[in-house]
Amino acid sequence: MSRVSIQTQDFDLSTEVAALRAGDGGVGAVASFIGTVRDRHSAESGAAAVSAMELEHYPGMTERSIEAMIDEACRRFALRGARVIHRVGVLQPGDQIVLVAVSSSHRGDAFQGCEFLMDYLKTQAPFWKKETTPHGAHWVDARVADDRALARWGLTAGNAVERSAGPA
Repeated sequence: MSRVSIQTQDFDLSTEVAALRAGDGGVGAVASFIGTVRDRHSAESGAAAVSAMELEHYPGMTERSIEAMIDEACRRFALRGARVIHRVGVLQPGDQIVLVAVSSSHRGDAFQGCEFLMDYLKTQAPFWKKETTPHGAHWVDARVADDRALARWGLTAGNAVERSAGPA
């Protein structure tokens, strides 16, 4: 089983976790995260209804980038295995977007490894998101909060632009 899949089709958590644990009697913990499309986008101008989200990526480059970060997560947190699935294409509110699942001997490493990988995906993986709202379609900007989450692991992103409340 590949550690990284970029795909249009949905995924099943129980199937993915079973495959992650298969044949490894040393697994004592599995941690997972599933991200879904929200029906609202909170922007500075207020919440807007989201009718669809479209995700794009660079094939090949995206998989290599995520594989490298899985390698780093395994070094940092003694992970026994990892699985990342990220969907692309047009998705609707409620659809699953991403799965990060990791296995380790102990829960602490599993929790940290899962969170580390998700923080990386939000800031560094080459994906682009376009939301469709009643005001039209727009690309989703990087968030300062996501850059800060990555920084606690000693990594920098610098993707987001700090927005001020008004002129200085």
